[in-house]
Amino acid sequence: MRTVDLSPLYRSFIGFDHLASLMDAAARTDKQPSFPPYNIELLAEDKYLITMAVAGFVESELSIETEQNTLKVSGVKVDKDAEKVERRFIHQGLAERNFERKFQLGDHVKVMSANLENGLLYIDLEREIPEALKPRKIEIGASKLLENVN
Repeated sequence: MRTVDLSPLYRSFIGFDHLASLMDAAARTDKQPSFPPYNIELLAEDKYLITMAVAGFVESELSIETEQNTLKVSGVKVDKDAEKVERRFIHQGLAERNFERKFQLGDHVKVMSANLENGLLYIDLEREIPEALKPRKIEIGASKLLENVN
């Protein structure tokens, strides 16, 4: 694996030190498992939808949490020993195992809602940029600060 030297960026970009840690996290070799499968859709400029196939799970077995720009979705099946029903599969293609999937969220991305329908978990996300961070037009003209000096 190649390493990337970001030191030239630090000379001209201020406050982007977290970029290196994000790149390290993305390049980690400890990959997440492929279960459950999911899609990420861009619905509009600042709206996203994550769809996860969680067949066999009910709402009470699923958990969605956010913490410091990380979205964690986990599913914990009820203990199979407690079911007391002997099931003999000829073929078992439906995975009924516990899972945990993490997504790294961008700045100001919030989880708006989550719905479970027909074995699919839908998670709506939206980037909400605070007014103070939005671009604003600066009028060119006489400064009121200079007028008050005289």
